[in-house]
Amino acid sequence: MGVAYLPILFAVLIAVVFSLAFVGLSKYFGPHRPTASKEAVYECGVAPVGAANQRFSVKFYLTAVLFILFDLEAVFLYPWAVVFRDYVYSSVSGAGIYIFTEMFFFLGVLFLGWYYVLKRGALDWD
Repeated sequence: MGVAYLPILFAVLIAVVFSLAFVGLSKYFGPHRPTASKEAVYECGVAPVGAANQRFSVKFYLTAVLFILFDLEAVFLYPWAVVFRDYVYSSVSGAGIYIFTEMFFFLGVLFLGWYYVLKRGALDWD
């Protein structure tokens, strides 16, 4: 089984080596002519207003983490749908019901987590 992943490991290794090599070569051999306008902060063509290190609310990070969590759990539904379809059309008796029950529990836990987050007020932007 480990030999099957050897080409993927080799491709990742080549990508990392070439990336680091090109970044290093551009740093040492690329033109460097710093000027005041090149060193100035660029913010969508508008002069920056305020400090760059302002503090964000914890709710911003909490919402981002919750989005990633629920988004990744939703991604598990696509392979499940393919496997469920294959088992329903196969001759394995009871496999479709088992897989459907497992997904029902998975979605139940997901819904309970969403309900808990909603009741705790994590998604309210007061």
